[in-house]
Amino acid sequence: MSDNDLNGWVYRLSKSELPVLKHTVRDLVLLREDENKLTAHSIANAIKQDPVMTVKLLRYLQEHKRKAQITELVQVEQALLMLGTEQFFKNVMPELLIEDQLKAHVIALPPLLRLLHRSHRASEYAFDWAVYLKDLRFEEVRVAALLHDIAEILMWCFSPEAMLKIRDLQLHDKAMRSRDAQMQVLGFTLAELQKELVMQWGLPELLITLMNDASAGLQRVRNVIVAVNLARHSANGWNDAALPDDYRALSELLHTPLDQAMAMVMPDRAAGQP
Repeated sequence: MSDNDLNGWVYRLSKSELPVLKHTVRDLVLLREDENKLTAHSIANAIKQDPVMTVKLLRYLQEHKRKAQITELVQVEQALLMLGTEQFFKNVMPELLIEDQLKAHVIALPPLLRLLHRSHRASEYAFDWAVYLKDLRFEEVRVAALLHDIAEILMWCFSPEAMLKIRDLQLHDKAMRSRDAQMQVLGFTLAELQKELVMQWGLPELLITLMNDASAGLQRVRNVIVAVNLARHSANGWNDAALPDDYRALSELLHTPLDQAMAMVMPDRAAGQP
């Protein structure tokens, strides 16, 4: 398969065992060994720290959805309750680790870990703002933000050389847009790959909508977009030139004054966290 074969990558990523973070597996193993702590809630907490583990669970559920099941499951804890803990450990428990997957390309591990941290940060922002906006389905918004960049995450796992080339192109040319760098190296954009993947995996329509920037007219989608952007830009440092626009977008989303919107992320700034 060539690097610029979009359909080939969709097929490969759909058929491959997805690697997850080492600490995710460690946490799940510890839970499995302690019956007093083994609940759907505790397992869900371990899973939703890891975007790949989350999509692995949702993908499995969609592939094995019962004919009688009408409601699509987006929330991790609901998915576990539907599946059952025994079936989860038997059929979904990960076998591959991201850290092992990249042993031959260890230089790619730090940028991938930063991306995973950024995705988790975006999910926390989206969750907090959904609660603030009294969105009763806040967990769905959180999952959408967590998985917003899942195609990029998976390509770091499965094609680290190409992703390093894309990174280097943008480092050498600060004005180069991400999509242009991706087209030059891959022959397609990560957004195109993600669109095909989520359709191939049959992920819930609601989740697909919430992850789709083209649906920005919806408040819940704007929540995800602002959270993803703020996490991305703050990862470059709290002096990133794009942050003022993110603060204004957050102010509009929450219908609050600009200084109040900025204050909502000040704890992160004060701690120096990306």
